Amino acid sequence: MEIGQVIRKYRKEKNMTQEEMARRLGVTAPAVNKWENGASAPDIALLAPIARLLGITTDALLSFREELTEEEIRRFVQEADERLQRESYEESFAWARGVLEQYPNCDSLTWQLALLLDAHRLMKEIPAEAAEQYDAYISSWYARALESKDEDIRLHGAAGLYGFYFRKEEYDRAEEYLAYYSGQDPERKRRQGDICSRTGRIREAMKIYEELVFSGYHNLQIALQSICQLAMRENDMERVRFIVEKQTALARLLEIGQYQEACLEIDLAVYRKDAEATLRIAHKLLSGIEDLASYSRSPLYEHMEFREPREEFGKKIKETLIKGLLDEEKFEYMKGEARWQELLETLR
Repeated sequence: MEIGQVIRKYRKEKNMTQEEMARRLGVTAPAVNKWENGASAPDIALLAPIARLLGITTDALLSFREELTEEEIRRFVQEADERLQRESYEESFAWARGVLEQYPNCDSLTWQLALLLDAHRLMKEIPAEAAEQYDAYISSWYARALESKDEDIRLHGAAGLYGFYFRKEEYDRAEEYLAYYSGQDPERKRRQGDICSRTGRIREAMKIYEELVFSGYHNLQIALQSICQLAMRENDMERVRFIVEKQTALARLLEIGQYQEACLEIDLAVYRKDAEATLRIAHKLLSGIEDLASYSRSPLYEHMEFREPREEFGKKIKETLIKGLLDEEKFEYMKGEARWQELLETLR
């Protein structure tokens, strides 16, 4: 932020016009306008009077120098943490407040110090009258982070305010800040579930938590499958076996269904040319495909509503499976297996 932007920000906070500011400083209104538009800068002799008029320090006025590096921010946060360990909360808070007055528009520093002070405040015994004052400052710093151009910082600000009002049991206020999250963000759903739980909406909370489990399974499987493919590319079959076992165990643990369990194992069996495993998994696939939506009856998801898979969808999956099992090139190693040939005859 340039010095002119700093002047404009604090002038407006004082509800002061450019003309009034110019009159009190003994300059012209166009001069103030030029400062704020970046066309010129105030004379160095005017810096102290401007700061006094705006009720800020000269450091705050000159905060256009505030572009801190990540290392500088990290050092400020570390010093704040060390002060909180060895000094009183009041002393540490005053120091941090002074830092933020020097760098009022460093969004990253603002939310990190707010979070640190907020967390330590919960561990201290602070008189009620002082706690209200701290609350006002901390919530205002979180709110300042909400105005950042950086989406991550805005999310940190929203998370801070959510937690701030959630602890106060002001759940309506807390819920407002969930709007800063994407509708598909698991954190938004989890926090919404927490609010429902605290406000007696138990069935709604259960549904939200179950949806998180169900969608979490699919996200984990996608990630595990990607790891598996990379391991296959490197011909690291021990790792492939390890990952497939984890995928299968996960599908079983979260009761996703027999077909989903088996389809994770078949490629490994083919890669290893394991005839016994291939035969066993093929039967498991064919059995499981008759009930693709078995997860919908699991007590784990009893508050969720599932649409029954369309008959055409099930038929398409079954046709694709049978076509795959009849692929002679892929299952060339099974040619001498009588039980496999018998299975293929029934499929044909």
